[in-house]
Amino acid sequence: MVRPLSKIRWVRALTMATAFALSVTSLAEASDSGVLSYRAKRSFDAGKFAKGYSQLERALLASRKEADLLSEGRVLLAMAQIRTMSLDYDLADSLVSIVRDEALDRNTRLLKAKVKMALANERSNYKAAADICGSVSEKTRDKADETTQAAFYAECAIAQAGSNQDSKESLRMAAKRSDDESGFYAFTAARVAELGGKMDKADSLYKYAEKKAIEGNKPYNTATILYIRSQLKSTSKKEAEDMKLRCKNAFELMGLPNNAKRCGE
Repeated sequence: MVRPLSKIRWVRALTMATAFALSVTSLAEASDSGVLSYRAKRSFDAGKFAKGYSQLERALLASRKEADLLSEGRVLLAMAQIRTMSLDYDLADSLVSIVRDEALDRNTRLLKAKVKMALANERSNYKAAADICGSVSEKTRDKADETTQAAFYAECAIAQAGSNQDSKESLRMAAKRSDDESGFYAFTAARVAELGGKMDKADSLYKYAEKKAIEGNKPYNTATILYIRSQLKSTSKKEAEDMKLRCKNAFELMGLPNNAKRCGE
């Protein structure tokens, strides 16, 4: 039985909610499972994570009622992404493990690879994530929709940077397949710069991503970036304290007490 999201420890999150939003756009279909999944996406975008996860659970039941293995796989992968963001890695693994590969289309196969990479990256197992990236065929990559490709290449870039591999091509593809104005690419580039020890560049990119998160009304993204920036060595003590306070307030208002507690430490 899936535990309620409100009971999960929200300690840190390096996988952005933006990446999740990119990955579930294909779920917006006319079926009950598609409608519920789309509603979940909107809830997550608004920072309503418990509500969104509950909607995904209902979407999963609806997909099973519809006997649609492709929709079921998409919902399971969306749930796994949220569990990854909440650091419930074992449950995320278990959700991914029951997805039936034979029922997936190319787009969802690429999404599954992205989810598995995100799990490995969150565990700082960058080499394993990079290996997953390299195992995906060109046909699978090229036939997927652009938003899924963007999320996939972003995880590839992070994995490669974390394992001291060349991430330039993956970063270029993440930029090519995403909206430059969304802040998604800036966040990805910031992570790559941070992993490469380029802290000043990382902070500049995080600032841009933060600006876009605020403009796009993505509270989870904004609060997460504030926390990350507060931990950078290039951030002054006074600035860091202000960022942690803003981060704490935002997560408290989103109903994420453990995130708020982390920001207050």
